[in-house]
Amino acid sequence: MGIPRLLIVRAPGTNCDAELAFAFERAGALVESIHVQAWRADPKLLHNFQILAFPGGFSYGDDVAAGKILASQLSNFFQDSLREFRDEEKLILGVCNGFQTLLKSGLLIPPDEDGPLATLTNNVQGYQDRWITMAATPDKCVWLTGIDQFDAPTAHGEGNFQCRADWICKGLEETGQVVLRYVDKSGQPTEQFPANPNGSAAGIAGVCDASGRVLGLMPHPERNVLPTQHPHWTRRGLQKEGGGFALFRNAVNYFM
Repeated sequence: MGIPRLLIVRAPGTNCDAELAFAFERAGALVESIHVQAWRADPKLLHNFQILAFPGGFSYGDDVAAGKILASQLSNFFQDSLREFRDEEKLILGVCNGFQTLLKSGLLIPPDEDGPLATLTNNVQGYQDRWITMAATPDKCVWLTGIDQFDAPTAHGEGNFQCRADWICKGLEETGQVVLRYVDKSGQPTEQFPANPNGSAAGIAGVCDASGRVLGLMPHPERNVLPTQHPHWTRRGLQKEGGGFALFRNAVNYFM
């Protein structure tokens, strides 16, 4: 299919788009970054790309709630085009604020007649900026193929994944949509701080949609692309690549 093209969508307050672009370019994608208003002015431009990504930061200053305003824009102006993009077997990624945006737009987990099934709310221990370890259960998630576990830094204040009811979280697990979990030193999913930096139910760090082609996660894999980005790289010895790089390589290889 040739080299895939990636579109990064930024908004006022986005600040992780350059790191995300670097990760995808290193994996072999052709990258373009645009402001959400430029996309709104030309909605059809999405057809020129195979991968769509929403980076971290504080879109619109996290007014109202983290990612909520950008999520409302997606719902009001791009809902149909986003679903068409996904249904064409293309890929969508949301990291940190991008995860908050995708979840609150309903693209990751569609709401029912009673409203949203899940949300990302305030951390139990307040804003957290720390490295964590995640275990992956890829199932059908394209982004995580062949990945068992990796480290990544977190930097957020509203990453606490909670479902409206316990049965909803269990249902997401049963359908293979819970694909990333915070784990403790023994490799077990945990709700305990600091291995779980925000208090997320069942240690949930990332989920995919029912197709496995849309992924949202709170930690930042784009900040662990080079082996020397890990704070313990001198103790572990120089690795071939950072632990988060495989996620981006999987996305590019999906189209090669």
